[in-house]
Amino acid sequence: MEMNFFVKSHGLGNEYIVLDQAAIDFELSMQRIVQLCNIHIGIGSDGILLKVPAGKADFGLRIFNPDGSEAEKSGNGLRIFAKYLYDFGFTTNLEYTIETLGGVVTAHVLERIEEKAFMIKVDMGKANFRASEIPVTFSQEECFDVPVTIDGTEFHFHCVSVGNPHCVILRDQLDEAEIKRVGTFIENHPMFPNRINVQFVKVASPDTVDALIWERGAGFTQASGSSSSAIAAVLVKKGLTNRALMVRMPGGNLKLEVDPDWNLFLTGEVREIATGVLSRELFR
Repeated sequence: MEMNFFVKSHGLGNEYIVLDQAAIDFELSMQRIVQLCNIHIGIGSDGILLKVPAGKADFGLRIFNPDGSEAEKSGNGLRIFAKYLYDFGFTTNLEYTIETLGGVVTAHVLERIEEKAFMIKVDMGKANFRASEIPVTFSQEECFDVPVTIDGTEFHFHCVSVGNPHCVILRDQLDEAEIKRVGTFIENHPMFPNRINVQFVKVASPDTVDALIWERGAGFTQASGSSSSAIAAVLVKKGLTNRALMVRMPGGNLKLEVDPDWNLFLTGEVREIATGVLSRELFR
């Protein structure tokens, strides 16, 4: 593998650049992250996945948003990273662990195409509804079904952590213009000291829901694995869906499972877009 080698892959239109900390000769500063994720002066991406040494798992991962901030966990990012590890020979196992800021997760390669990982399942850890641990600045133990007015409209916040913070909002109809209008206000609401990911959700049936995603540090995005996990946890807690359900997003569908102990399991496909080597002129 050449120095400054990169892989770009996507999970349902949610794209990431993957780099190996041991194989780059530059510091991945906030400025360089922003540049790499910019389509005009970089490669263009919804974020960067950086392979790092692990202390508690087989592999270590740091996840960066396109604004340079660091994320605790990403469902699509984890599956993309799991594919990278398998495809490029870091492991020959079909099951292995990955350490993130949001905890250690297990990845399972369920299906391969031409010896490359394609369908991947990840253990997203446990849903946590304790407001102080999400975190949410709120007087009660849980911030669940709490009415909050944003830009003249009342929304009901259902907050949960799946290793990173989420605010799930049920809507009778989904409107992309609406989430794009209010997403940044909810993300940066004073209730959320670390900002928050936002999901607008419509229940179609007990085993199928539709969702629009506003991702912290990235804005409106085609799909999100951690957001889908948060959606599943909230809807099961409210008794609106079965414990196994499909989350449909503009980028595609993800399968979610919520066990009785609130462990979350996420399954979906991942596709490689391109590989290459970063030019030495890029940061000059």
